[in-house]
Amino acid sequence: MSSSARTILITGCSDGSLGSALALAFHQAGWRVFASARNTSKLKNAEEAGIQTVQLDTLSDESITSCVSQVKELTGGSLDGLVNNAGAGYNMPLLDVDIAKARQLFDLNVWSLILVTRAFLPLLMKSTRGAIVVNNTACASLTAGSMPFSGAYNASKAAAASLTETLRLELEPFNVKVINLMTGGVRSTFHRNAPDATLPPTSLYNVAKEPVERAMSGVDAVNGSDPSQWADEVVRELSKRNPPHWVWKGKFSTLVRIASHLPVGSLDGSMKGMVGLDVVEQKIKEQGGPSKIAANLSK
Repeated sequence: MSSSARTILITGCSDGSLGSALALAFHQAGWRVFASARNTSKLKNAEEAGIQTVQLDTLSDESITSCVSQVKELTGGSLDGLVNNAGAGYNMPLLDVDIAKARQLFDLNVWSLILVTRAFLPLLMKSTRGAIVVNNTACASLTAGSMPFSGAYNASKAAAASLTETLRLELEPFNVKVINLMTGGVRSTFHRNAPDATLPPTSLYNVAKEPVERAMSGVDAVNGSDPSQWADEVVRELSKRNPPHWVWKGKFSTLVRIASHLPVGSLDGSMKGMVGLDVVEQKIKEQGGPSKIAANLSK
C-alpha cells in the first residue's frame, strides 16, 4: 500500500457484515484500511484480502484507547476517515421489549459513535486532506423507513442520525466532515446476530404469531441489495473530493427518501403488509375486536 493512500478505520467488520463489505470496497478503491472488530478471529475476509486488522470493542474505553494508539503508530499520527458502522438490531413490539436489551442497543448504536469519534478526533484533525466521519445510521432513522416491530432499533438509529447532524456542524470548523450513511436493505449477518425474535406468551401480537415472528426474524432480508455492490456505491460517493452530507444506498433507500416528503402515513398500508400487521388486524376482527381481546387478557 502506497504511503500516500488515504487512511480509514471501519468499526464492526466481522465476516459477512456490512463493515466487512465496506472494508473490502475501500481497499479495492486504493484506501489504506484498518478493519476492526471486537473479536479479531472474525476478520478472516479482511485478512485474506491483505487488509490490516485491529481489535476494537466500541463500548470499551480500554479497547478504544488501545486501538487509537495502534492506529496512530501505524499511520504516523493521522487518520483520513472513520466509519462508525458497528451496531446491532433488536426486533420486538414496543410494548414487549426488554428494556435492558433496548438500553444495551442504545449504548452500541448511539453512544459508541460519540466514544469512538471523540477518541479518534485528534488523529482526524491531523489529516492533511480533510477528514471524514461516516455514521451508518440507516433509513430506519426516518419515519418513512421505521418498520413496525423494530421500534427500539428505529429509535436508536433516529437518535444516531440526530447526533450525526449536530456533530456535522460542530466538527466543521475543525475540517472534519461528518456524513450520514442512509443504508436501506442489504444482505448481511445483521439479523443472525440479533436477539431471538420470539414473542413472549403475553404479547398481544400472538393473534398472528407466525407472520409477526417471520417479519421480526428478518428472514425476508435475503432480498436486500448485494453487499458488494452496495459497498462499492457507498465508497464511490465517500471517495469524492466533496462527498454529500447524506449518502443513500441499499434497497428501498430511494423509496424512503421520496416518501420522507409525503404526508405521514402514506406508506402505512405497505408497511402493514410487509410485517404481518394486516393479518393482526384481521385476526382481531375475527376474535370480536380489541375489547374482546382485552376482556380475555384480564381473565
